[in-house]
Amino acid sequence: MLNEFWATSSTAYKTLVFSAMGLIAVGLILSIAGNTTGNQGLAIASLPVIGVGLLLHVTGLVVRGQKIRKGYKK
Repeated sequence: MLNEFWATSSTAYKTLVFSAMGLIAVGLILSIAGNTTGNQGLAIASLPVIGVGLLLHVTGLVVRGQKIRKGYKK
């Protein structure tokens, strides 16, 4: 089951995972750009973007854990 999880997962879960990865990537890019150019406002503005990405990532882990747990009970 663990090898086939991505193939059998819902579209909502896949969207959640890709959104989390995208937000984390955008936040890291903003942070690097802000720090290399000396733009402190941009660097600080990137932190909430990274935070939201991490929250979505944790939510995805919870969704995946619940689906696996339900699979074991059957």
